[in-house]
Amino acid sequence: MNTKIIQITSGRGPAECCWVVAQVLKQFLEAVKRNAIDYKILQREKGIENLTLQSVTVQLKGENLEVFLSQWKGTIQWIGVSAFRPNHKRKNWFVGLYEIEQSQEFQIHDKDITYQATRSSGPGGQHVNKVSSAIRAIHKLTKTQVLVMDSRSQHQNKKIAKIRLQEKVSAIQLEALQMSIKNQWGNHLKLERGNPIQVFKGSNFKKNTVVKKYKKQRCALKNDLRNELNN
Repeated sequence: MNTKIIQITSGRGPAECCWVVAQVLKQFLEAVKRNAIDYKILQREKGIENLTLQSVTVQLKGENLEVFLSQWKGTIQWIGVSAFRPNHKRKNWFVGLYEIEQSQEFQIHDKDITYQATRSSGPGGQHVNKVSSAIRAIHKLTKTQVLVMDSRSQHQNKKIAKIRLQEKVSAIQLEALQMSIKNQWGNHLKLERGNPIQVFKGSNFKKNTVVKKYKKQRCALKNDLRNELNN
């Protein structure tokens, strides 16, 4: 199963573009569900207006993600009248959907964990466990560690320690991902206005079927044919 992280962004555009980001997210997630792809929203950045988003970051897990994303990655266009500025002359609004480059993920394996038995600490008297049942687990690759003394059973504490270590390392991964997203803020600035990968239209945000016309190409071919005949 592959993993991809995408970002839908308004490119620091006006409120209309932030509204489009929210609408594209709905359409995108519907397509994700139809294709049996697992998803998780990692980050949302709200727009100024209600129900708008400046950007949203989504993690995808599934098969053939490249094929699926080839229909979405790039510039997305909405053709419609602004609900925020009805008298605005502009009718074409653009947002972008990009893939976020991921840093190496840390995988928790038993061979990468060092377990150390230690005595539980606490108040004196009968509540102190004088047997070395507490467990310190250290993830050697990230130097992350946890100390577990929940149970009097060393074996049980070891199981709990691995779970908590995984949670802690995952939190580190998420923080690294957030930094990666911040470093790739350029996605917000490089929207291409031409050649959109998807086009939507109207206040109901229906997908617009673009019928490509090849009049210019046909004229060019006719001219080439005439030139060849004349020569």
